[in-house]
Amino acid sequence: MGQAVATAVIKNNLAAAQDVCISDVCRQKLEPLQNELGVRISTNNIEAVDGTDVVVLAVKPQTLDVVMAEMSGKLPPSALLFSIVAGWKIETLVDGFCHQEVVRAMPNTPAQIGKGITVWTATQDVMSEQRLNAEAVVQVMGRGIYTGCETYLDMATAISGSGPAYTFLFMEEMVKAAVSIGMPEELAKILVTQTVLGSAEYAQVACKNLSTLRSDVTSPGGTTAAAVNVFEENNFGGLIQKAVETAYQRAKELGNT
Repeated sequence: MGQAVATAVIKNNLAAAQDVCISDVCRQKLEPLQNELGVRISTNNIEAVDGTDVVVLAVKPQTLDVVMAEMSGKLPPSALLFSIVAGWKIETLVDGFCHQEVVRAMPNTPAQIGKGITVWTATQDVMSEQRLNAEAVVQVMGRGIYTGCETYLDMATAISGSGPAYTFLFMEEMVKAAVSIGMPEELAKILVTQTVLGSAEYAQVACKNLSTLRSDVTSPGGTTAAAVNVFEENNFGGLIQKAVETAYQRAKELGNT
C-alpha cells in the first residue's frame, strides 16, 4: 500500500518524485521503486523523514514496534504522521512515536489508479494545514470518508481494505469456471472483468438497493436464478459473513500485539 500511496501522490502532482523518499531495510526492494517512480530511497528511516511535511507510515503491523522504538521522538516537530498500518490505534501511534499530529487511514489497492476508497480519522492536534495535506493525499487515491469514530477503521480494514482480494478471488474463480465449460481463458478474463466493473458502476448510479438490483437480473426459472440458488443453497452469504468477521477480528488483534 505504501507504493500505491506514493504512486498516486506522484502521478497526481501532489509532490514531485524527487521530493519523495521511500525507506526500507532492504535496498533490493527500493531500487525498482526508484527506477519506476524516480523517488529518492534510503535504508535509514531517520534520514528519510528529515525535513518532510508528511510521513506515510506503511510498514507491516508485525514490525511496527521496532519502527516506533527507532523513531520515537525523531519525527520533525511540524510533520504529519499518516499511518496506513492495519489495526494499530492512534493512541498507540501517538505514544510510540511521541508525536501528537497523527492521521490513521485505511486505503485500498485501487488507490494506485485513483479509484480507491479511504476511511480515515485524525487526532485533535492535527492542525488545519496538516488536515488539508491529509485530505489531499486521500483524494488523489480516490474517494475519502472521514470519521470521528476510530472503531470504523478496523471495520473498513475487513471490508474495503481487504475487499479487493475478495473481489479478485471471486473473479479468479469465475474465470476458472468459464474455462471449465469450454471458454477460452482470455475471453473469460475480459467478460469477468468488464462484468464486475460495469456492475459496480451501475450499482453506484442506480437509484435502487443491491437486493433490488440482483432481483432485476434474476428472472424466475431462468439461468441466473439457477446459479443464485446454488450460491444460496451452499450458504454463500454465511461464508462472506464469516470471512468479514474473521478479518475484522484479526485487525483488532493486530492493534493489540
